[in-house]
Amino acid sequence: MRYFAGIDIGSTAIKIVIIDENEEIVGTKVSGSGSMFYKYAKESFLQLTKDIGIKPEDVVYTTSTGYGRKLYKEADETISEITANAVGARKAGEEFGIIRTIINIGGQDSKAIALDKAGNVVNFAMNDRCAAGTGKFLDVAAAKLEIDVEELGEYHFRVSETPLSINSTCAVFAESEIIGLLGNEHSKEDIVAGIHYSIAKRIIRLAKRVGINEVVYFDGGPALNDGLVSAIEDELGFELAIPKYPQLTTALGASLLAKEAYEYESKDEQ
Repeated sequence: MRYFAGIDIGSTAIKIVIIDENEEIVGTKVSGSGSMFYKYAKESFLQLTKDIGIKPEDVVYTTSTGYGRKLYKEADETISEITANAVGARKAGEEFGIIRTIINIGGQDSKAIALDKAGNVVNFAMNDRCAAGTGKFLDVAAAKLEIDVEELGEYHFRVSETPLSINSTCAVFAESEIIGLLGNEHSKEDIVAGIHYSIAKRIIRLAKRVGINEVVYFDGGPALNDGLVSAIEDELGFELAIPKYPQLTTALGASLLAKEAYEYESKDEQ
């Protein structure tokens, strides 16, 4: 059996998906990027192959993507996260129908991708200039509120009044705004809901630049935050399609592209 790996090296996390010849997922792993992208990506890959009981050499083709994709020396090819995200969303989102728009919120950037009915990328927009609409901002906000980032969704649904407005477009100023709201005795629940709606408004503005068509697929680690999902759905006016493991979509796409590239190259050699 041959295996194919997709390695998504993001700014905050490394995501790996290994599939077999039938495009079935046989193993996944998510770990922190740390400061040494290549070292941690390599260690995570070796650990994953060990965990699923295969040898590293059984993985015949590897595609890397994401922020640190060019640092992974063993990759047979590198590919943009936009392309990998689209391919992964088309596969992971099959149960939801035809994916036409992707909203991706990563650690330090956010993206909106428009697809045609065949799943091809026709337009995309990215925000990588400010962390206020990213997963990093959620981490910072949770730290300031002295709660775990995993608890943000729970706090969101305990809101007692209209969500507060977080107006700052810069994460640094938004952080100061949160401190000010706490000083004025606003509850953590109301602040959390305000943060979620602030991010939701930003991501919807970004998505409108490429055009919003259903089905809208939401991925990236923050898609695990039910409160943020609810806020985005409120702004959209309809439900999002969210896979079981939203942080793995781009790595899945990279693994599928690895299989495709291997088969193409093998055909040429015959």
